[in-house]
Amino acid sequence: MSFHRILLLICTAILVGATFSGCSSPRRVEAADLKPDKDRHAAPDFALKDADGKVVHLSDYKGKVVLLDFWATWCGPCRIEIPWFTELQRKDKDRGLEVLGVSMDDDGWEAVKPFLADVGVNYRVVIGDDKTAQMYGGVDALPTTFLIDREGKIAAVHVGLANKKDFVDGVEQLLEDNQKVADTHVP
Repeated sequence: MSFHRILLLICTAILVGATFSGCSSPRRVEAADLKPDKDRHAAPDFALKDADGKVVHLSDYKGKVVLLDFWATWCGPCRIEIPWFTELQRKDKDRGLEVLGVSMDDDGWEAVKPFLADVGVNYRVVIGDDKTAQMYGGVDALPTTFLIDREGKIAAVHVGLANKKDFVDGVEQLLEDNQKVADTHVP
């Protein structure tokens, strides 16, 4: 059984368990829970191909706030979050946000391209692999989403389905933090 099929079984078990256990939810990371600067570590760089076959490096986005989402087309919680990320990309791209999706689909672009078209994803997506997942601490559940600051450091990690407000608040705080720093350097 492939790694990604095992993840599907885990995601399904978690969703079924939450349904029958009164929908108790795990602790969520909120904007106030962004790691302090001193506790952030550099997000691992990678080289993965996008739908056009172009190689994408995370380091290409240095200077931007990045929402890095590990997901798959078969993942129900991923399908819930993706429209939120599309909205964030549309709303905050001009302020320095870049959403980057890392699909973990075993079927690659054959499964991903039609999904992206159907859902209307407006941000860049690459196909990930087990090596990339391991670089990020062994992504064991989908979705797993990293908020990365403009310095390329991981400010927060959301494992599983998070609340939309958690993403909105975290992105807003990271975008504002940079603005405050820029304002203090204006003569």
